[in-house]
Amino acid sequence: MRYDNLRDVVNLLGKFEFENLTSRMYTNNIDGFKEWIVANHNSDKATDAVSWEGKENGRSADAVINTLIVHMNKYAKTYSKAAMHNSNFATQEEFIFLIVLRALGSMSKMELIKKNIQDKPAGMKLIDRLINHGWVNQTDSPVDKRSKLISITQKGIEELDLHMDKIRVATKIVTGRLTDYEKNQLIILLSKLETFHQEIYQKNIAPADLLETVSKEL
Repeated sequence: MRYDNLRDVVNLLGKFEFENLTSRMYTNNIDGFKEWIVANHNSDKATDAVSWEGKENGRSADAVINTLIVHMNKYAKTYSKAAMHNSNFATQEEFIFLIVLRALGSMSKMELIKKNIQDKPAGMKLIDRLINHGWVNQTDSPVDKRSKLISITQKGIEELDLHMDKIRVATKIVTGRLTDYEKNQLIILLSKLETFHQEIYQKNIAPADLLETVSKEL
């Protein structure tokens, strides 16, 4: 009996467990292993079958992905504005901050700002607006008296609940006609990107050094 195939499978399983140890994007069982194989199996035929505008003129897949992500962000903001119509919310970020606080509980100002990938000055102004509306309050941190903990108030919860139905509709529209399988695959791919970029974001690399530093890690 030949064991070449068995050895290849064992090696592939080892690679899956190593990659999934940090990303945790797949369940650590045979079903997760199969999903990982499907997501990571690249064939020349499959790659050649994908087409996009400008491909024949040298437009790269990287350029297309960047453009599509930017477009999706703009589309999502359009639907968010529609959901906020006739509400007290001024920006999409305001109700996102409230949703995060409701789901995850109180946290420091900087934790809340970083959770939403905001610049510190803009994030601080946003939190001040939420405080002025009475949607969140701040208390001294029991760990660090110099830090303030932000938590959602009952008024903030009521304001969210008042508009959550529209927010859910806007969220559903963003995913369009994707099937459940396609949504799960998209979550896997975007989570992989999120993990990569979140690690870079946490390093607070100076803009002058950012591109050069990160490109060395690709």
